[in-house]
Amino acid sequence: MPQGPGDTDDRPRRAALVYNPIKVDAEALRASAETLSEAAGWQHPLFFETSVDDLGDGVTREALAEGVDAVMVAGGDGTVRAVAEAMTESDVPLTIVPSGTGNLLARNLNLPLTDAEAMIRATFEGDRLPIDIAFAALRRDDGENVEHAFVVMGGMGLDAAMIANTSGDLKKRVGWIAYVDGAARSLVKATPFRIMYQIPGRRLHSARVQSILIANCGSLPAGLELIPEASVSDGQLDVVIFQPKNALGWLLVWRRVAWDNSFLRRFRAGRQVLSLRTKDNTVIYSRGEGIELQAEEAQPVQLDGDEFGSATRIRVRIVHGGVIAVVPKGPRDRQALTGGERMPRLSPSRHRRGRLR
Repeated sequence: MPQGPGDTDDRPRRAALVYNPIKVDAEALRASAETLSEAAGWQHPLFFETSVDDLGDGVTREALAEGVDAVMVAGGDGTVRAVAEAMTESDVPLTIVPSGTGNLLARNLNLPLTDAEAMIRATFEGDRLPIDIAFAALRRDDGENVEHAFVVMGGMGLDAAMIANTSGDLKKRVGWIAYVDGAARSLVKATPFRIMYQIPGRRLHSARVQSILIANCGSLPAGLELIPEASVSDGQLDVVIFQPKNALGWLLVWRRVAWDNSFLRRFRAGRQVLSLRTKDNTVIYSRGEGIELQAEEAQPVQLDGDEFGSATRIRVRIVHGGVIAVVPKGPRDRQALTGGERMPRLSPSRHRRGRLR
């Protein structure tokens, strides 16, 4: 494993910077990486640009083949996803330099979102934190099988359609708020679909849903908490099923995410209120080391906010501690990393038994 601060390995060390030239100020970023590498006594860093044909996984493998001791990634959530996929179980630490609009993994790790220099410096003197990464094996309608990683969350159904319907130009102008427009476009045509799914060690379920999310992290932009107790380092994935039946159901979904999870759960009195509230099944939560699900017809899929076409079947596995993330040195808020109060799990009586074909 690459040497950390205070280690006595005298060999010259070198970092690589993988960046999306569309998302960052490449000249300033490279200059900062050069200056801070020199100050830390490391060699001149290697630089790799992503492209339409290489989202970051290919150039990251090139960097690892060069024997680098650390990799920095600067780009959107898709770039971070691709680089993390290539670095899985490499034992080479990964520094996330927040860029782009979402920065969802950076948010969930409580990293500074507006101080690129602080994160570059952490490459040489920060702490190392093993985090989980998930791999989703997708089966296309034509029988093709592909597998890709995600570090934040993947989903099938309405959430993926929302991403597909979000204008790229609008996203560049206003950031994550553009997803509101994508959601409005998607809700007009949204129809529920039947899935069968199974979490390892649990029985098979059948449900009619609008969307199903498989999450490694729980926090979203604007302070929204989809899964307040989610942990990025517990070896578990959180499954969230949305099954509103009408407009009132969507209001209940919004209340659960924007009010219950993101506000009331922060306070003891709020949690007491929630414990007395009548339960509804518009949003169902569960947790496990993976999940296998099958839809009656091909449905759109997204991984970390990027479109990945449509699939009829998804099998998700988690690699516990598969990526070594770099965080600034010092005490950290561990809530997002260790999880908090657990939410009620899935009630078997609300779902029918079935059999995956």
